[in-house]
Amino acid sequence: MEKFATIKSKVVPLPMTDVDTDLIIPAQFLTSISREGFGQNLFRRLRDNDASFPFNLDKFKGAAVLVAGNNFGCGSSREHAVWALTGAGIKVVIAPSFADIFFSNSAKNGLVLVKLSEAQVERLIVEAQAGSLEVTIDLQAQTVTLPSGEVFNFDFDPFRKHCIINGLDDIDYILSHKEEIESFRATQAFGPNCTKAGK
Repeated sequence: MEKFATIKSKVVPLPMTDVDTDLIIPAQFLTSISREGFGQNLFRRLRDNDASFPFNLDKFKGAAVLVAGNNFGCGSSREHAVWALTGAGIKVVIAPSFADIFFSNSAKNGLVLVKLSEAQVERLIVEAQAGSLEVTIDLQAQTVTLPSGEVFNFDFDPFRKHCIINGLDDIDYILSHKEEIESFRATQAFGPNCTKAGK
């Protein structure tokens, strides 16, 4: 998993609530067991039906921060929704709330989900419409900084923060403690005051 560094990026606004995983990546595009290639079909149904959909507009190209309404990522538990977002270059999604399974899938795949108040999110959506809003996301400090210098603070799970900043998925995290695990297993197998048979 790629390490997350502080990023400064243009913001793409999605003024919608209850954006479900089938909107994020429609079911007909779930044809691969690989994590690759889903980004090109991110929001495909919405993009095909609306020429003015934000992800069709040049002014939002290259944006790594998406801001949306309440309950983002609801619906089915498909992990492909996260792969589609990251595959399209999105590194951070800002919303007032997220579906629980989507939140878990995102944390395990390095997509940073930032919860802000509804008023803060609405402000970002409005200011991002012109296509020129850039914000700085600092996961270590847990801050979103606006061009004016104003700072929005957010909460983030300490364990997931450590993993994302260091580029560790769940397996990588376990392997990073390999020596401690092996030492613990040795004491469990033979007891702290015992030796291997025949020694």
